Amino acid sequence: MSNNDIRICDKCRHIKMKTFLPKVEKLDPNTEVKVGCKSYCGPCQKRVFIYINGRYITGATEEEAIEKAKQYVK
Repeated sequence: MSNNDIRICDKCRHIKMKTFLPKVEKLDPNTEVKVGCKSYCGPCQKRVFIYINGRYITGATEEEAIEKAKQYVK
């Protein structure tokens, strides 16, 4: 069982769920990634983001956000 809380927004304009969700799931295969609006619409309009263990991690690209988020995986 995993202790990670990982969430992404399916309304974000800077991601493609078809490619992004599998990348996020690889951060911790034992965690169910929660998908839905995170009410983070200001930054969400400008950058890709991942909510992980209490932190909003942003990046210019999906790959950059994933790389930054890796350090917060338990």
